Amino acid sequence: MSGLFPYYVKLALRSFRRNRALTALMVLAIALGIGASMTTLTVFRLLSGDPIPHRSDQLHYVRLEPRSLSGHTPGEDPSEQMTRFDAETLLREARGDRQAVMAGGGVAVEPDAEGLNPFMLQARYTSADFFPMFDTPFLHGRGWQASDDAARARVAVLSRAAAQRLFGDVDPTGRTLRLSRTDFTVVGVLDTWRPAPRFYDLTTGEFTDVEDVFLPFSTSRDLRLGVQGNMDCWGESTDLEGSTGPNAPCAWVQYWVQLDTPAGVADYKAYLDNYSDQQRTTGRFERPTNTALTPVMAWLDENEVVPADVRLQVWLAFGFLAVCLLNTVGLLLAKFLRRGGEIGVRRALGASRRSIFAQCLIEAGAVGVAGGALGLLLALLGLWAVRRQPADYAELARMDPQMLLITFAVALAASLLAGLLPAWRAMQVTPAIQLKAQ
Repeated sequence: MSGLFPYYVKLALRSFRRNRALTALMVLAIALGIGASMTTLTVFRLLSGDPIPHRSDQLHYVRLEPRSLSGHTPGEDPSEQMTRFDAETLLREARGDRQAVMAGGGVAVEPDAEGLNPFMLQARYTSADFFPMFDTPFLHGRGWQASDDAARARVAVLSRAAAQRLFGDVDPTGRTLRLSRTDFTVVGVLDTWRPAPRFYDLTTGEFTDVEDVFLPFSTSRDLRLGVQGNMDCWGESTDLEGSTGPNAPCAWVQYWVQLDTPAGVADYKAYLDNYSDQQRTTGRFERPTNTALTPVMAWLDENEVVPADVRLQVWLAFGFLAVCLLNTVGLLLAKFLRRGGEIGVRRALGASRRSIFAQCLIEAGAVGVAGGALGLLLALLGLWAVRRQPADYAELARMDPQMLLITFAVALAASLLAGLLPAWRAMQVTPAIQLKAQ
């Protein structure tokens, strides 16, 4: 069989030249189905992918229920975010393998570079474990230490883009950066890093870019820097810092914990339940104990990061591919049966049914390869159109090497599947009847 493969390929190419219009129709049918299905599959894979696959089962989003009894519905999920008091308490007690408190914000930067006017940077206020927990890559320097959190240190980590904008190509670690009228020391610069979805904070966009600057959460509160994102308040705040104060009845902080073992997950859940019971005893919590410890992928599912219309588009696209395959089956069947005389002569000269079947499948596979190449171009065109849409994830819709291989694999498999019935019918041709007809 392997020795006959080049010969069968040669026969397939000769057949294509004899029936160019029919061949073009088959290639186009495969290409349209592949282009549509691969475009939607690439977008779906982007939206539903695991943003941190080597650790997603160890990272858990923590929720408590600090809200008042007003409006309470039994069985509902706990508050999506935490109060500052609870988040800082859990961080201080540090019962997880690692833990990080965080919130989004914005700071004004006063650059030293000549010709640059003051501008705003998107900020992430967090704690020292953020960087090792989420495995952030560093181009220069490192993250700050837990002692910096405790000391409310004026330290900062920049994104690569922000460092380039502010300091050029030099290593800025150790340099001073003035943010919101306060001097900070740059201790690190992140390398290119953009988890998709941006799982660690879904309140400020699932697919937006990572923040420009990272600052200690404790420092941000010491300086009362502005915060961004959702805030849920259920009463008037008497705290001197307003709704972001430690005693304000407002949930606006996210909290993540790393638990490396199943036993650690069970112990931490028991700790959360016990903490909730204690807070209800003191009168802070009014609702029944309701805590949640949700791993990354389950958290993305709960928040429906993959829109329902994208799932529907995937099904529709693969349905369209199935229609294209049915059309290809009909075209291949017509093409092979039209060559009944040729096949009958070959059978009379000693060709086996197996060799006829193999030749027809190779011809169908060649159609698939050509359709895959054209389908890849259509998929790239489709992804280009997706990137023109006003959606957070649009600019991330690109074909990676893995999807490139999948495109050709699907095209080849689809064409071979479409060629099974026509090839089987072709090998059933009876030589005597065909020769008599000739």
